[in-house]
Amino acid sequence: MGVVNITPDSFSDGGSFLDSDKAVAHAARLLEEGADLIDVGAESTRPGSDAGGTHPAVNAREEQARLLPVLKEILKIKPDALISVDTYKADTARAALAAGAEIINDVSGFVWDSVLAQVCAEFGAGVVVTHSRGRPEEWRTQPQLESDELMASVRSGLAASMALARRAGVAADAVVLDPGYGFGKRFGESYALLARQAELLALGPPLLAGVSRKSFLGRTLAPLFGGRDAPVDARENASLAAMTAAILNGASIVRVHEVRPAVEAARIVDAIVERQRVSESAS
Repeated sequence: MGVVNITPDSFSDGGSFLDSDKAVAHAARLLEEGADLIDVGAESTRPGSDAGGTHPAVNAREEQARLLPVLKEILKIKPDALISVDTYKADTARAALAAGAEIINDVSGFVWDSVLAQVCAEFGAGVVVTHSRGRPEEWRTQPQLESDELMASVRSGLAASMALARRAGVAADAVVLDPGYGFGKRFGESYALLARQAELLALGPPLLAGVSRKSFLGRTLAPLFGGRDAPVDARENASLAAMTAAILNGASIVRVHEVRPAVEAARIVDAIVERQRVSESAS
């Protein structure tokens, strides 16, 4: 899943693709480099933002004004492209699905907008439901959890989101689960979650992991950068390492900013996983 942020303030590439033409060209490049699907978002949900609140800085009208021209143009030049839209707003989801998007990627797991799950069901959309502890403005102050507490929180939160989807009429096979790396998890918690990610497969749906360029990677690299967190543009190698671990621990989809190196790394990991399956079948 290649990322296209049509925002001025995303933690990774805010402002780089706010211009519609640049966003479309970036999406086309990611598809040509091997992305299976594109995740397009027009509101940043970085830690500390006011996303998800009663009065977010980016309302549905502005979000759609950024998003829809890019979405339509991508599908014009790449008609077979599979597009996911990163939004928690029902109005934006409805407009995006009507324009040709096929997946809604909701970082709140259907919590911030109670109508969103119904919209997804109405369109027969695929959904990515994410585990978030609170809202972005609260993420940096969440209490530290022990590994077992963390896993229990993630499992129960994802199960609750699945129940909301089911009650709204979303098909069971349309759901993908995202553990929510960085979304209300402290730095050490993200590693604990990554190490035990495969336990979430017991919930049923496939897993998506979004670890690309996340702050917990920059913090781990700090000794190599004079004690300061590695800057976002210096986290690509770490992102590939974390992505590899995510695939080995059960992720079926990985959300990345740089597609070509991720495709190459994923091919190697897939070959290892396939060999493991062959060995297990023979034993």
